[in-house]
Amino acid sequence: MAAQSTGLSELAKRYATALFELALERGQLDAVANDLSGLEILLNESADLVRLVRSPLLSRADQGKAMAAVLQRAGTSELVRSFIGLMAQNRRLFLLDSTLEAFRVKLAEHRGEVSAEVTSATALRPEHLNAVKEALRAVAGRDVAIDSKVDPAIIGGLVVKIGSRMFDNSIRTKLQNLELAMKGA
Repeated sequence: MAAQSTGLSELAKRYATALFELALERGQLDAVANDLSGLEILLNESADLVRLVRSPLLSRADQGKAMAAVLQRAGTSELVRSFIGLMAQNRRLFLLDSTLEAFRVKLAEHRGEVSAEVTSATALRPEHLNAVKEALRAVAGRDVAIDSKVDPAIIGGLVVKIGSRMFDNSIRTKLQNLELAMKGA
């Protein structure tokens, strides 16, 4: 299973690299990045879209048509629509989440940024995201690209991952540590 998982992530990285290089070559890097961010938001907000992307029951043509309609309505560029269409044609839409993440990492590297994943119990307001970004910039010593996620299970606080480092300041973890300390007493 681990080998299969690694293979899938490698495949997602190859798709992301191909899209990145095309976007760079055509001078559309920022537009493609914005389109993919919008697509990621759509995926996070729509369980139906996630089912569409992950469903093995739908044909390639049906997945392709549905995604084309969604992307057309979202106003994405022709390059992104063609790319997602190719993924549908190749039965690789189930890799879309991983591909978006790999693209974001590649874009951050290109811009000289370090990627950080920030998880909070509720969606962070823009001013809070900016404050977190500034604090992480001070820690990392360079610009930081933030991927913000919401996980109500952490109750409160933040969990921040930068590369191989993780800072867990969530209330869930603090409660777990308190529980362990009380059992030991």
